[in-house]
Amino acid sequence: MAVLPDFLQDQTEEAILARMLERLPTDLDKSEGSYIWDSLSPAAYQLYRASEWAREVLSRGFAMTTFGPYLKMRCEEQGVIPRPAVASSGTVKLTGVVGTVIPLGTQVATPADDVTSSSSIDYETMEAAVLDGQGVAVIPIKAIEAGVVGNVPVGAISLLAQPIVGVTGVTNTAATTGGADEESDESLLARYLLKVRQPGTSGNKADYQQWALETPGVSRVQVQPLWNGPSTVRLFVLDESKRAPNPTIVQAVQNYISPSAGLGEGKSPIGSTVTVQAAVEVPLNIQAKLTLANGSTLEQAKSDFVAGLTEYLEQLAFVDPLVRYNRIGAILLDIPRIVDFEGFLLNGGIDNVDLTLGQVAVIGTVSFIV
Repeated sequence: MAVLPDFLQDQTEEAILARMLERLPTDLDKSEGSYIWDSLSPAAYQLYRASEWAREVLSRGFAMTTFGPYLKMRCEEQGVIPRPAVASSGTVKLTGVVGTVIPLGTQVATPADDVTSSSSIDYETMEAAVLDGQGVAVIPIKAIEAGVVGNVPVGAISLLAQPIVGVTGVTNTAATTGGADEESDESLLARYLLKVRQPGTSGNKADYQQWALETPGVSRVQVQPLWNGPSTVRLFVLDESKRAPNPTIVQAVQNYISPSAGLGEGKSPIGSTVTVQAAVEVPLNIQAKLTLANGSTLEQAKSDFVAGLTEYLEQLAFVDPLVRYNRIGAILLDIPRIVDFEGFLLNGGIDNVDLTLGQVAVIGTVSFIV
């Protein structure tokens, strides 16, 4: 909440009414229910409401306390534009009769889930194709609805929206990635504060960081100056899930900052050679023997642990290079389903994992026994 000025302090309905009554002559009946009390009470309430509105106006005027459209307007004053939602992309494998034509814009989808009441997720093909001599075509697709909802695992896509004669099978052999929701207030405020607290000046590190973060789908970035000699800059970027982004996002950052080396056609200064790369994922392989609480299953405990570890790694990503063995052990002990554990190994040992520039820790294998 914004710091309140004195004239907005103690502006309750009761306090306002009391001050109004104090200004009247003492020989008048000012008790509750009297004519004067009843006359002033509605006015006191409206003045109280006006003070509340003034508080709201005040909070909307500062970046740290505002929100939604007011935050967007505040940020736009500094040229910080909210990132739009991004549609997920990937490939779909269609199988069937050799020579079957797959038109551009063919729609495929995931099945609806009656259990969770979730609707199907629709995608469209980005190229026309023909089933080859083996009756197979692998076609790039893009989600029709932008957002993280389009990021689905292997095998989730299994339907044609409209049947095509000659097509007998539909699947995605790799997860669809790159989908991102419209930028949150938290993320937008962080970029605004970065802009005003660490202003860019003629291509310094702050400039490159801000430019990368302006690209939809990018959540964090690391800048490595002079990585390959004078006037060279390398950027490592993360997607909204704090993972290595897909090539589409990486190329979007490259095109925005420096589509051609040294020519100054993007945001980067003339003479600079900029290389944008996805973060290098470092898998964390976990194994331990668990003692479970009564009524708990190993699968439930594993699910809780993965959720807790995911949150921890998202906090670390491009912020702290040290993945702490003891911190992961604490995640295990914080899970009510797990009473105790032994034989806990992180990547085969009991040491911390120290990351280098451009690396991000991700969950590898989780092997639990009881």
